[in-house]
Amino acid sequence: MPGKGKVKHAFLGLGSNMGERESYLDAARQELTCSEVRIIRVSSLYETEPVGYTDQGWFLNQVVKVETTLDPEELLSFIHEIENKLGRKRLIRWGPRVIDVDILLYENLVLDTPDLIIPHPRMYERSFVLIPLQEIAPDLVHPDGRTTREHLEALSGKGETEKIRLFQG
Repeated sequence: MPGKGKVKHAFLGLGSNMGERESYLDAARQELTCSEVRIIRVSSLYETEPVGYTDQGWFLNQVVKVETTLDPEELLSFIHEIENKLGRKRLIRWGPRVIDVDILLYENLVLDTPDLIIPHPRMYERSFVLIPLQEIAPDLVHPDGRTTREHLEALSGKGETEKIRLFQG
């Protein structure tokens, strides 16, 4: 992979609940693929009840694993460019959106800046993140020393899983 830096691995969460949801996820994956980012694993699509602001349609969600030579801040900027290109408008927190791309994990990095928090601050509370992440990386060890499987078991044990189902298209 050409680029200026060492290849790193990251996991990204993708979601859409407006318009042709599946097409927006396809477009986001296509846009992510460039000389500095390469998708190496893709989860199934999951249909998920909205969280937070609930007066909106269900989301399609998935998780992708990427190789990248971008540092976390550059990757975030690149993701924002993709969201903007695909028509994302940030009007209501947790509101409807044509596309949402979040950095969930970046290597074993723990980062907390005004613009970026890694691991994603709510990923361990969201089955729509943990279920597709478990599908593609069940034994991945997170920065806190727990595996994806352990995080999902802890979430399920609390009875706090949202309504989620495998998308059948």
